Amino acid sequence: MTPSEAHGHIGDHFLLDVREQVEWDAGHVAEAVHIPMGELNARIDEIPTDQPIIAICRSGNRSGAVTAALDRAGFTAHNMEGGMHAWESADLPIVTDDGDDGWVA
Repeated sequence: MTPSEAHGHIGDHFLLDVREQVEWDAGHVAEAVHIPMGELNARIDEIPTDQPIIAICRSGNRSGAVTAALDRAGFTAHNMEGGMHAWESADLPIVTDDGDDGWVA
């Protein structure tokens, strides 16, 4: 799924950011939920089963692995192609936790 497509699904898909804390702190999609890839198994109950998931990382590699794992676990998941770098290139909004403009670390 492209970043523009993902942006169009805000509100009807669960946006899951699997990057590390420092990457999240630099900037993220405002509507995303942060669960680092390494914490996913322990926090799987935080991921809804009643809506599709869009997994996000910096370049699309980690989120691709997460998407495959979620699909195997019975979720409906999509990888955001190109990750936050592609989101930024598409000139889509990136914020920090305090609402300021963010950037991709």
